[in-house]
Amino acid sequence: MYYGLETGITMILFFAALVITIYAQFKINSAYSKYKKISANKKLTGCDVARQILDKNGLSKVYVVATNGELSDHYDPTRKVVKLSQDIYNGNTIAAISVAAHECGHAIQDKENYKFMRIRAALVPVVNLVSYLGYFGLIVSLFAGISGYLKLSLLTLVATMLFQLVTLPVEFDASNRALKELEKLGLISPDEKKGVKKMLGAAAFTYVASLLSTLINILRIVIMLNNNRDE
Repeated sequence: MYYGLETGITMILFFAALVITIYAQFKINSAYSKYKKISANKKLTGCDVARQILDKNGLSKVYVVATNGELSDHYDPTRKVVKLSQDIYNGNTIAAISVAAHECGHAIQDKENYKFMRIRAALVPVVNLVSYLGYFGLIVSLFAGISGYLKLSLLTLVATMLFQLVTLPVEFDASNRALKELEKLGLISPDEKKGVKKMLGAAAFTYVASLLSTLINILRIVIMLNNNRDE
């Protein structure tokens, strides 16, 4: 009976994590679909907005380039390049200027040596190593049994959680900087501010959802380990 209860709880946790992830993806896709259809008053493209924000912050040497994919936008701190997906780079919509400004927020963080950005960069090799070890999970299970596999899974999830915890302030700060820059430079009107905030908020929620999903999965693995120990 007790075993059945624990199995039921782990299944509920599994589906809870899945629902949170799906909802977060739906939220960002919904916001993007809506605001990529609403033209910005200034008629500036994402590239134009990014260029203005970067230049005004002494980052004229940071390039803005178009990249493939949808919502594949990111800032590359190694090459000092803001990479924008085609719709963001060429679009003159609320979605385009919001995303472009957000990525410029990361470039400004890099310039100012933002603490959490540095911590996140330092954690990348550790997370990559732990994730790489996760590929050997099947081999581990053969030699160490299901308990060894679960412990390896727990280690991977904890490393992911630490990375996500540090990522949250980085992303929220970049969005705050984005909104401030758009307002300060007069790139959005007061009536556009609400749309920009919703677009940035939907994007930020994906990071919160990822962290919640990881925490739920950690709890699920802990319960499974405890159950395996009692057998």
